[in-house]
Amino acid sequence: MDVRLSDGTVETVRLLGVDTPETSVTRASPEEWEGVPDTTGGRDWLVSNGNNATQYAKNRLAGQTVSIEFDPESDRRGYYDRLLVYLSQSATSEKSFNKRLLTNGYARYYESTFTQQDVYQSAEMNAREESIGVWNDTAQTTTPTDKTDADTDVIVADIHEDAEGNDNENLNDEYVTFENTGQEAVELTDWTVSDEATHEYEFPEFTLEAGASVTLYTGDGADTNSELYWGESGAVWNNGGDTVTLKHDSGETVDTYAY
Repeated sequence: MDVRLSDGTVETVRLLGVDTPETSVTRASPEEWEGVPDTTGGRDWLVSNGNNATQYAKNRLAGQTVSIEFDPESDRRGYYDRLLVYLSQSATSEKSFNKRLLTNGYARYYESTFTQQDVYQSAEMNAREESIGVWNDTAQTTTPTDKTDADTDVIVADIHEDAEGNDNENLNDEYVTFENTGQEAVELTDWTVSDEATHEYEFPEFTLEAGASVTLYTGDGADTNSELYWGESGAVWNNGGDTVTLKHDSGETVDTYAY
């Protein structure tokens, strides 16, 4: 990604110790991802997760002020003259964005020389053991001939889990956004959204147009083509971390978003 430094110069940075899937089928490499089958389905799965990683980064970093740090054991620049860095969303953040990619299953550990090797390997193993993101065992084994109702271009695009003030008193400042990244409209009627606990929302009769997005607010309100309301009496999304799961009306998982 490109960053503008405090002196106004622009540099391309490479995040140390992590690698996300390629976003084109021809460049996808299942052999680099243990457990992902070397099939068309496996490559499609990696491309899908590569796009998820891109969206995750855009949602959190695009246009934001970030902090970058070099590692004393790593080269300062990589093969393509990119700066090799740890990137954090603030100077006081306890976890780098590099590590967040591993923790949330958007990336694998990328072997190189840097001080956090053991920590990053452990973060990847934890994500794999929990079947998070790209390491979701069920999704990995899906082949191209196993096309299901859940094969759509609707994704969980973003979540705002921490409402201003008391979450339970500001329910409509807690919301999750879904986006149709495809070229055709998708009917979401009877699809569900759930958290890691027992909360579940069922979509009313609703169609998400191609390229459009819809935001689901936790509280009350009048549904529109771009806004839906859960009608909950208390906060749903855990500020300390949770997983948004979007399911087709058949019960198949369409997308997950861990934060």
